[in-house]
Amino acid sequence: MLRSIKALVLFGLFLCLPLGAQAGHSHAHQGPVASVSEAELTAQARDTLRLIKQGGPFPFPRDGAVFGNFERRLPKQTRGYYHEYTVKTPGARNRGAQRIVCGSLPECYYSDDHYQTFRRIRE
Repeated sequence: MLRSIKALVLFGLFLCLPLGAQAGHSHAHQGPVASVSEAELTAQARDTLRLIKQGGPFPFPRDGAVFGNFERRLPKQTRGYYHEYTVKTPGARNRGAQRIVCGSLPECYYSDDHYQTFRRIRE
């Protein structure tokens, strides 16, 4: 009796999980990422992209840090493939929400909402 109650409880918990989590890939990357042309980026994002292409120097200590892609919003790659860079946000007292994340150049992505969404930067 106790065994069947445990089984029912576990099954009920399983049903409450989002569909992707039931399959074992919660927040998995879902198809192609939207894109944005370099010309459509803000002036600050274009400045950051220029610094990335020339290898720095970067204004923020975290620029160039490994981006883990834990939410899997970008295509799956090995750990250490992606690196993040801050896009200066006018009027912000901190780093703000804008980032550029790059793999092997020219593969770079722009996020204006602190990694919630990404757009691949087209040259």
